[in-house]
Amino acid sequence: MQDFREYSKYLQQAIESVDAQQIENFISILYKAYQDEKTVFVIGNGGSAANASHLAQDLAKGTRVGIEFPKRIKALSLTDNTSFISALGNDDGYDRIFEQQLRTYAQTGDYLIAISGSGNSPNIIKAVNWANENGLTTIGVTGFNGGKLKQINHHSVHVELNDMGTSESVHTVIFHYVIRELMEKMNAAANVEAIAE
Repeated sequence: MQDFREYSKYLQQAIESVDAQQIENFISILYKAYQDEKTVFVIGNGGSAANASHLAQDLAKGTRVGIEFPKRIKALSLTDNTSFISALGNDDGYDRIFEQQLRTYAQTGDYLIAISGSGNSPNIIKAVNWANENGLTTIGVTGFNGGKLKQINHHSVHVELNDMGTSESVHTVIFHYVIRELMEKMNAAANVEAIAE
């Protein structure tokens, strides 16, 4: 049985195994969404649903340049509208809860972040397929071997680890790093704009 120090080393090894270029690419993609004023949708199930909600909140609020600054990242988690999700699950099937929300809200040029430890959740795959077919940029955040999601998304952030809980923890660490870097980039750009004015 692992003690906490052993688990900490295991977690650190998992973090260090992630391809840093994938994370830098993720930051660049989200910064482009900000520049182009597109909407970033985030989806996931279970622990990944909680991560989706947390990430969307951090993107929308945690990167704000200032309380009055008008330009922000427009991010929404599609895991949070309980009444809409339950209606879709009941009437259309749980495998369509994210795809149907995208049909309602998404526009060509928007972005979809799909978080799935296994990469094989049917509702994730349906949503990403729809997004790919309708002009959205898709980013898959996965664990294990990446599953189907890693094969169909445009961009990947992959944690090669056969451990759902620790994969989700690594995803959270990545997301917090991404938010910090985006906030710095957005603040720097805002300062340049202020000087130019």
